[in-house]
This record gives sequence, structure tokens and C-alpha cells, in this order.
Amino acid sequence: MKTYKEAGVDVELADKLVDKIKHLAKKTFNQRVLADIGLFGAFYDIKFEEYKHPVIVSSVDGVGTKLKIAFLVNKHDTIGQDLVNHCVNDILVCGAKPLFFLDYFATGKLNPDTFEQVMLGIAKACEENNCALIGGETAEMPGFYQEGEYDIAGTIIGIVEREKIIKGDKVKSGDILIALPSNGLHTNGYSLARAVLLEKFKIDDFIPELNLTLAEELLKIHRSYLKPVSKLLEKFEIHAMSHITGGGIIGNTKRVVPQNLQIKIDWSAWERPEIFKLIQKLGDVPEEDMRRTFNLGVGLILIVDKNDADKILTELKILNEKPFVIGEISN
Repeated sequence: MKTYKEAGVDVELADKLVDKIKHLAKKTFNQRVLADIGLFGAFYDIKFEEYKHPVIVSSVDGVGTKLKIAFLVNKHDTIGQDLVNHCVNDILVCGAKPLFFLDYFATGKLNPDTFEQVMLGIAKACEENNCALIGGETAEMPGFYQEGEYDIAGTIIGIVEREKIIKGDKVKSGDILIALPSNGLHTNGYSLARAVLLEKFKIDDFIPELNLTLAEELLKIHRSYLKPVSKLLEKFEIHAMSHITGGGIIGNTKRVVPQNLQIKIDWSAWERPEIFKLIQKLGDVPEEDMRRTFNLGVGLILIVDKNDADKILTELKILNEKPFVIGEISN
């Protein structure tokens, strides 16, 4: 006779861990969350009296091979923050604010400490982004993942007034592109970064050019731009926004620019963070690959009317951001 536990799936442990993290999720709840975690579905009240015509915006994503860095150094408390912030930015560029988040955590064998660290990060970022963590799934799949490894994904649901949806249809020739800086790789380009950097360095090596260990640099948390951009949306009309992830500056920004218009980037307009210089130098990476793979220090781009650009730059600086003009839209 063989039991499910002997086959590698410990249902009792999984239940205990879910119970343990319920208090983390509850800290993110608001009056719209109508049920505790643990039911077959999560309940969220969508009676939005402050909206004339509310539109739900959704997105799903993961953090890619950045997880490999977390595995190498056995540090998992920031990965969950990466996941939430990435998803928040993806709906933010549509003009939406987050409502709630659901996570998916899959592994071969549950490690209680690792699981708790990841969930601490997810809950922390949800709280910071005023987003309720209302449910998720924990999957234990023996033989499917290498020992000590796992994967995570997240689904976010947000809301925007229909007449305030930002989808790029107002972008026109002469518009200015304003960049908000990233703090590093965020969650993209790690396969190339690892191939280059781990050939030269050990993960815990101190890198003088970075003034950090390699692990500290590569585990920097993917920024959320919700707070500064939300303030801007209260005062200005933003024609479009792009979240700079896989595909780089051009690849992501062209998604919100009409096909009859051109994106003109001044690649000398900003100083690239040292991590990108190091990757390009050590790996002899072609400039085209750098631009297509990495954010190169630009986390989010705002496309705005040229007459509003100076006022928006000033407002962003008041909000303690360090914006810079990166280019323009032309015919």
C-alpha cells in the first residue's frame, strides 16, 4: 500500500502552510473582500458607485529566470514583490488601479520556510499597492521540479473608468516620451545576464563597479510606479504609457503607438546603470541585443503632449522621481 504522502505530496503540510499565511493575506483585505481565503473561489464586491462605467482590467505574469538567482542564494522574500509590482505596472499603463491579486506557487516538494518567504513578499507588495490578496493555488508536484526549485505566477485584477482607459489612440506626432528610471534588470533579461555574469563571477562576489554583491544587484526589487503615476493621472492627460519589460524600450512602446507613427529614441539621453554596461562589456553583447533584451535603466515611459511635458516633469520631481526625456513621436 502506498499513500499520497509517500508518493511525495503532503496535503496536511500544504494545508498548515496556507493556514499560516492567512494572516498575511488578511492584512491586505478591505471592505470589498467578502470571504476568507480557503473557499473554492474568492469574493470581491464590485458595486463601484464612484465610477460611471467601470471596466475591469486583468493581467497575468511571472518573474522568469530571476528565480534562478533566488535559488542560488536561498533568498526568497523579494521575488513575491517582483511578481506583484510587475503585474501592477502592466495594468497601470492602461490607466487602471489594482483591486485584487491571486498567486500560483508550484514546487516539487514544499519547503515551509521558502514558501513563507515568497508569500511574505507577495503580501507586502499587495499591501503597498493597496491591492487585496484574496486567493491563490499551492501545487506540490513531485518529480516535476528540481529539488529546491519552484515557480510562481500572479493574476491581477484592476479597474478603470471607461472614458479614462489609456490605449494609445490619442498618441500623435510631436508627443514627448518621458522615462521613469528602473533600478536594474527588474524581471527581464535574466537568461542572458546569468549566461554572461555567472561565467565570470560567483553569485556572492562583490563587484566594485556595482558597489554591491552580484546577488544584491540581481535581486533588486522590480519597481512599482503606481503611486507617482496615479498622482499624474489626477492632473494630466497621458496619451499612452509603456511598461519596459521583455522586448525592451522599442518593443514595448510600439504596442501603444499607432502604426503610422514612428518612435524616435535618443539613446544618449541618459546614463545606463552600471549593470547593463557590465553585461555588454563582459559578454560582448551586440547593442541590438541589449536594446531588445533589457530595459537599460528605463522602467516606464509616459507619452505626453509636448505642451504638458515640462509641467509633468516638474510634477514628477516633486514626487521624488528622477524623470528624463527619452525621445518623441514623429510621422
